Amino acid sequence: MITEHRAVAPLRVFLVLLFGILVVLQTFSLPGQFAHMAEESPDQAYLRWPLTALAVFWVLCAQVVIVSTWQLLTMVKHDRIFSPASLVWVDAIVWAIAAAWVVLVGVFLYVGFNADDPGPPLLLFLMVTGVAVLGLLMVVMRALLRQATTLRTDMEAVI
Repeated sequence: MITEHRAVAPLRVFLVLLFGILVVLQTFSLPGQFAHMAEESPDQAYLRWPLTALAVFWVLCAQVVIVSTWQLLTMVKHDRIFSPASLVWVDAIVWAIAAAWVVLVGVFLYVGFNADDPGPPLLLFLMVTGVAVLGLLMVVMRALLRQATTLRTDMEAVI
């Protein structure tokens, strides 16, 4: 079984790769894709900037999660994860997921009320549900971290 300290280095490598890919998406691919969409479908050209803004926002939320995870990994590496400072980074993850979810619900409602085909609303509902599960899981993990932090602080006070 791999220990948490051995998992930190490979996880950081993948976080850097993921962050880099997201920057490329955010700056080149997504704006270019929506510009191409506007050229190919002039009747939907009005969606170019709102879709670009939405996509960039969601990528930004993912980047907040990555940076927060990096900070939490640093705390794990230095054996400071069970401290009140770690809750700040977990809160950042929870708020980023919550913000992404709220915007996704808005998109789901817009698409749901304007869709001719049940496929896109169904896919968006699946995404809304998945992000909600992820967000609620992080809330539970935050509560567990708070309990562990309290226990560790209490134990250190006794010793």
